[in-house]
Amino acid sequence: MSIIFVIMKYLTIVPAYNEEETIEEVVRRSIVHSDVCVVNDASKDKTPQILESLQKEFPERLHIIHHQKNTHIPGGIQDGMKYALQKDYEYAVTIDSGLSHDPDKLPEFFNHPHCDLLIGKREEVENVPAYRKFVSFMASKVMNYCMSDGILDLLGPKITDCTSGYRRYSKRAFSAIAKAKLESVSFDFHMEALYLTYKNGGSVKELGIRYRFSNSSFNSRVLKQAMRYAAKLLGRKFVK
Repeated sequence: MSIIFVIMKYLTIVPAYNEEETIEEVVRRSIVHSDVCVVNDASKDKTPQILESLQKEFPERLHIIHHQKNTHIPGGIQDGMKYALQKDYEYAVTIDSGLSHDPDKLPEFFNHPHCDLLIGKREEVENVPAYRKFVSFMASKVMNYCMSDGILDLLGPKITDCTSGYRRYSKRAFSAIAKAKLESVSFDFHMEALYLTYKNGGSVKELGIRYRFSNSSFNSRVLKQAMRYAAKLLGRKFVK
């Protein structure tokens, strides 16, 4: 009897903008578990130089994409997904470059049973302001309703954390997102990626994580962008 070993190809995607204080630690702790693709989104600090030095150390495991112009989260993650598609990876995990997400959690993401989108549900949080908790809570309520089957279905798929950025995407999911013409412009990418996956018949599960709040570019402008995207989804729901 012959035994067939199946080697799964995993990629960790790290969008980074001005992360000179944390990017080396994120890469070193992530690359132990998978190949890593860092998308340097036109950083103005020492992030590019740190990445180039790391690539000399990990030439086969670390891939770097340099943006000449800042594209924010959607452009950064989508380019990472395009690379994952090009190199035929089976799963891709997106992780924060500022250590809000624990890279040591990666094996649990990669070893979790198959689904198209595995969301890191923020069960334990550290230093998260009350307003951020409230925004995340309301965003999840709105997104579940937007993804529900009818006007009267208020609960939808009952996904607890719709805006967490620590996620594992299947090839089916990241292929569709890589090819999509995205509408999101910032943190609303996580809402759009979830919506695209779920409405295209993808399976969605959650995995408990610990989240540590650090420096964040989330502000009133970003909140308004997310609200505008949610309004678009609500509009499409009622038009139907």
